[in-house]
Amino acid sequence: MNMAQRRRQDLIMELIQQNGFVTTEQLVDQFKVTPQTIRRDLNELAKEKKLRRHHGGAGIDSSTVNTAYQARKIMDLEAKERIAEAMVELIPDNSSVFINIGTTTETIAKALLEKNNLQIVTNNLHVASILSAKEDFHVIIAGGEVRNRDGGIVGEATRDFINQFKMDFGIIGISGIHNDGSLLDFDYREVRVAQAIIANSNKVLLAADHSKFGRNAMVRLGSITQADHVFTDQKPPAEISQLLNEHGITLHLV
Repeated sequence: MNMAQRRRQDLIMELIQQNGFVTTEQLVDQFKVTPQTIRRDLNELAKEKKLRRHHGGAGIDSSTVNTAYQARKIMDLEAKERIAEAMVELIPDNSSVFINIGTTTETIAKALLEKNNLQIVTNNLHVASILSAKEDFHVIIAGGEVRNRDGGIVGEATRDFINQFKMDFGIIGISGIHNDGSLLDFDYREVRVAQAIIANSNKVLLAADHSKFGRNAMVRLGSITQADHVFTDQKPPAEISQLLNEHGITLHLV
């Protein structure tokens, strides 16, 4: 590797550490090189386990801090949109639905607008805003503390609020999935709310693009075996596939 390439890769890592995620386009503009050169750099850095590749860019993993909300909105967006399209096919008109926090669940909320007469309970301000635009939807928003970084509502009051409902479907997004099937997240309070959603849903629909498999986060939410349906865009690791088979969980590859 020549000096210019090594220097560029060091600067790429600095940018990713500052922002949590950068797009290939941003790096091409920054370094005035071809997209192929940037992709080669990102692939080499990913091989060295310094970053994680995503569709259209790269980010770095932390087990204690999630990637910034604005960065997560554009990470793997195409995969999230395909997951959303597939998931809403499973949800009939006139259903009741929980929706938790996350950029994936916000993408699903947009896809739900094609449905009719849904009853929705959510602890996600962005989801409530998207879905309240439809006149025949009845949207209930959970009480609690609003996280200014992403519009999530969390805390004990939120969990108690969720426990008052029993819904047809619980739509869950997740930060990471360990190879033993553990569902992982970053905020203990958010996890308690998600657990209440799972406990009070007749069917649990888990949305997780391929980047979530093997991604680390420090708080254990539960197990992938608590889901009834798992939606993802690439074949999960062998251990996960085996768990899904053993527990009769339907895998939807989109």
